Amino acid sequence: MTPRRRRLFWVLGIVAGVGIAGALALRAFQQNVMFYFDPSRIAAGEVKPGQRFRLGGMVEQGSVSRTPGSLEVRFVVTDFKHQVAVRYDNVLPDLFREGAGVVAHGRLDASGTFVADEVLAKHDEKYMPPEVARSLQAGKSAAAAPSGEAR
Repeated sequence: MTPRRRRLFWVLGIVAGVGIAGALALRAFQQNVMFYFDPSRIAAGEVKPGQRFRLGGMVEQGSVSRTPGSLEVRFVVTDFKHQVAVRYDNVLPDLFREGAGVVAHGRLDASGTFVADEVLAKHDEKYMPPEVARSLQAGKSAAAAPSGEAR
C-alpha cells in the first residue's frame, strides 16, 4: 500500500468517525428537546396527544383537588384565555398554590388532560419563566381590551 493510499484511508476514517459522532449527538439532542406551549396554543391544536412538552401558565383559583389517600392532584392551568386540566401523581413543590405561576413537564393524554411528570412553581414574586410571562401578558391584555377594540 502506498503512503498516499494509506493517508486517504486515514482521512476517510476520520471523516466517517466525525460524521457518526455528529449524527449520534444530533439524535440525542432531538430526543431531549422539550418545547413550551401555553393553554391557547394547546387549544389551537398545536400539540398532538402523547407529545412531550412544557405547559406554562397560572394555576386557576379554586381548581386544585386532591385524591384522598394518594398523591394525585388535579388542577387547571390558564393563560386567561384558555384552560388545560392537569393531573400530577407526585409531591408538589412547597411554593405551588392557586393563582401562582407554574411550569409542568409532561404530555397530553387522549382525553386532552395534561399528565405531568414534573411541576415547577415560581420561587418568588419577581421570577417567572420568560415564556410564561409573555403568554400571560398577552392573555391579560387581550382580556382587558373591550370586545370592539383591538390592542
